[in-house]
Amino acid sequence: MAEKKSSTRQRAKYQPQKTSSTTTYLLAAVAVVVIAAVVVGGVIWNNQRNKGEADPNVLAQNASLIIGRADAPHTIDVFEDFQCPVCKEFEAQSGQAMIDAAAAGTLRVRYHFLTFLNRNSGSGDYSSRAAGAALCVAEGGNQDTFLKFHSKLYVEQPPEGGDDPDNAALAQKAAAVGATPAAQQCITAGTKIQAANEAADQSTTQLSKSLNGQVGTPSVLSGGQPVADLLSGPQWLQTLLSGSADEN
Repeated sequence: MAEKKSSTRQRAKYQPQKTSSTTTYLLAAVAVVVIAAVVVGGVIWNNQRNKGEADPNVLAQNASLIIGRADAPHTIDVFEDFQCPVCKEFEAQSGQAMIDAAAAGTLRVRYHFLTFLNRNSGSGDYSSRAAGAALCVAEGGNQDTFLKFHSKLYVEQPPEGGDDPDNAALAQKAAAVGATPAAQQCITAGTKIQAANEAADQSTTQLSKSLNGQVGTPSVLSGGQPVADLLSGPQWLQTLLSGSADEN
């Protein structure tokens, strides 16, 4: 998941669960699909298999990293793909606001990294390798280092279909934000790529249940329900935090 969209008209129409915008990336988890469009990503429809409700226990256990207090009044699940250019825009607009709210004790954020945009990367597996690298850094135990690495991956996001960093280069990016030697070796060896793919599969299923059988990034769930207007700046978060507490 190309340059980020700058059109106000496109942003105003953005809905994570819809498929009409070229800034929304959708995939199906079944064999029978209809390809509706291919621009910078793709549009693929699912069938009924993954429709229903997301399992809150799976969402809690399957997150790659969780920030914020366990007793925070609001919990959200954030779904991203490191190859997604719209996720880069979302991170630029709302990433720091989520971190600040978590630090203030009002929000708990559970990050989920999807990998279906491997197909749009030059190497064919960048989404998986970047997600695996993020897991390596997260397991290093320093939350601030992870958040810096997470941001760096978006700031330095490779173009779709262009050259992307190999594992050694990803390890160097991690080193630049203070990742431990063990985390760097983990990235270079690709130790967590398989785990990242397995987590992505589970997260994809849960998100699909909440998005009527589809999957799009970026997406945010609150209480298992999709949050709208994610590309309108951090207003969506302000609206969420001003409301009543959700279900964790």
